[in-house]
Amino acid sequence: MRHLPKFAAAAFLLCLVVIGGMATRAQEASFDPAQKQAIEEIVRAYLLENPEVIKEAIQALQAKEQAAEANQQAGALAANKDSLFADPLAPIAGNPIGDATIVEFFDYKCPYCKRVTPALADLLAEDKGVRIVFKEFPILGESSVVAARAALAAVKQDRYLDIHNALMAHRGDFDEAAITAIATELGLDVERLKADMKAPEIDQQLKANHELALTLGIRSTPTFVIGDQIVPGAMSIDDMKALIADFRGGS
Repeated sequence: MRHLPKFAAAAFLLCLVVIGGMATRAQEASFDPAQKQAIEEIVRAYLLENPEVIKEAIQALQAKEQAAEANQQAGALAANKDSLFADPLAPIAGNPIGDATIVEFFDYKCPYCKRVTPALADLLAEDKGVRIVFKEFPILGESSVVAARAALAAVKQDRYLDIHNALMAHRGDFDEAAITAIATELGLDVERLKADMKAPEIDQQLKANHELALTLGIRSTPTFVIGDQIVPGAMSIDDMKALIADFRGGS
């Protein structure tokens, strides 16, 4: 439904382009005002009698835009392969030298990210060849940013995955009290964590993740990158297995 206004606008613009183009050609042919008006009325009447022409044109435009976006994403994936799959700063889980890598862009406030987390854990337990690269992508407000900072700060205590899972399991906002409670329960050095959350390199990492996501056309969470495919939305473990099988079959 969110695309309907775009298509309606496209239809309106299409009518303007068709009528405008006819009017321009009429002007170039030196038609007088009455003749130009007659041409415009003919075009308008045709479009009103055959509205399916507009629908077909919109569908063709949509297909063209989707193809262009896919080509752009493919080029962006190729150009940013190292930043996606081999970023030394990005936390990972699973087999560090696995033959299949899943990159996840996520937000700790995102309910769909929380929903898919158990499936990722099950996948890692079942498939010892899978490697997951975590890309913190906090887009749901300051609370999300606080959680992302805490997770990245925990890397310095070698406890990223522990706090990642705890943050995903948490219900509610992330403020200092929530982060303190979670870190304390996990046995982290809370004061060190708070200090590390303010490190400028975390700002740089979050900025780099946002820029990479925008370059790839990623605007929602969760979004996964597997091989040369960008897959938005929460997936079941069966969906993940299918994509990994396709990747392995084509590699």
